[in-house]
Amino acid sequence: MEDANEIKRLCRVAVQSVPDVDQSHVDLMVSTLLSLPDSLATERSFDRAFEDLLESSGDESTVDRGLQLAARLLESAKRCARRRATHHNTISWPLPHELTVKIFGLVDTKSLVQASASCTMFKRSSMDPICYGDIDLTNANVKSVVVRGMIFRAGKELSSLKVGCADESTKSLLTRSSLDPLSYEHGLAGNLLESLHIYNHNGKLKRKSICGALLVCSNLTDLKIVGLDIHTVSDVAGLLTVKCEHLFLQNENSAVWSHLTGSHFEKSCPNLTSLSLIGFHITDDALYMLLMGLHKLKYIDLSRTSGFGGSFLRRVCDNFKDALIETVILRDCVGLRERMVCRFLHSLLSGDLRFMQYIDVSNYHGLLSGEMRRNRKPKFPLEELEVERPGLTFVGDFTPSPYSLVSSSDSSTSSDSSSSSYSTDSSA
Repeated sequence: MEDANEIKRLCRVAVQSVPDVDQSHVDLMVSTLLSLPDSLATERSFDRAFEDLLESSGDESTVDRGLQLAARLLESAKRCARRRATHHNTISWPLPHELTVKIFGLVDTKSLVQASASCTMFKRSSMDPICYGDIDLTNANVKSVVVRGMIFRAGKELSSLKVGCADESTKSLLTRSSLDPLSYEHGLAGNLLESLHIYNHNGKLKRKSICGALLVCSNLTDLKIVGLDIHTVSDVAGLLTVKCEHLFLQNENSAVWSHLTGSHFEKSCPNLTSLSLIGFHITDDALYMLLMGLHKLKYIDLSRTSGFGGSFLRRVCDNFKDALIETVILRDCVGLRERMVCRFLHSLLSGDLRFMQYIDVSNYHGLLSGEMRRNRKPKFPLEELEVERPGLTFVGDFTPSPYSLVSSSDSSTSSDSSSSSYSTDSSA
């Protein structure tokens, strides 16, 4: 109905400069025009009509009016074709509208947008808020206006939001206003959100923007922020709720230490089952207190985190033997000591941490052995682990990266300059 009214409106615009024109007469002329055969004779008739009008009136705007009418005729034909295609798709599409909407709600955001652009019928179905319950915009570098529009479109159906560009080499287009809609209407959208992932590689989202969004997200169970500045970490930890179960925080600049303590998390979110702290600085004592305070923790990733040597692992084994921890990832932790890893593995051989399934201590620097010496060929009780802990996977890749090779390596021992890679999966 809207398209039909649009056609009539355009026709009225076309003739409003001519007095006393009967609309039905105009419709008849257009119908006659459309019934003309697509032939060279018709084309020549148009040419003669233009020449006659120019000679009789001398009005140079005749050509411009002809171009405008042709453009309107073309747009009208396109609208008619779209309406007919939509009608055909509606009849031939085997699924009812409600089921189509549910299916669209299961696809990723990129596929949903592509489907919406393919035909009018799909566009109508894809406009339903249910389709935008899980918004993932990390595969395309979109502007803030797109992020805000998606949040508004989701409305009360929003449950998961992923924004920012996952590719670190791509400059993000996010701005400080990207997450503002989460706070609108007393935080309606934010209160509904259960999962929030923010990729903030270039730091466009500042402390106020991130904390403002978290302030209204009282039901978050999953939070991931890549690119935190050192001043925002404690604020983020303070805004987490007891409902949070999965937390991933990555320091914006690993060259700048951001100190953390166990108290940052155990008071705010004691129900954490998964914790990743990438590129921070945290001591063995703080890690021990953290693990002792998070009784439900099953997964911990401290990759590229400094400040600890690994003694917290043995202390946990001694004092919390029945901890639920299943996965420990300590990749490229510059302070990790070979001796502490060996002690930890021997504790596992004695039956401690019976739920442990996966350990990764890979380090392209090698593990610390002694005060300043690094060893890329450590000796671990891998054969014993295969026998005593058949469900445990141990990964230790100490291959140096091209950037870690420095001239001072000439003075190291043969075991220092060599590389070693361990991977044992007893269940394989």
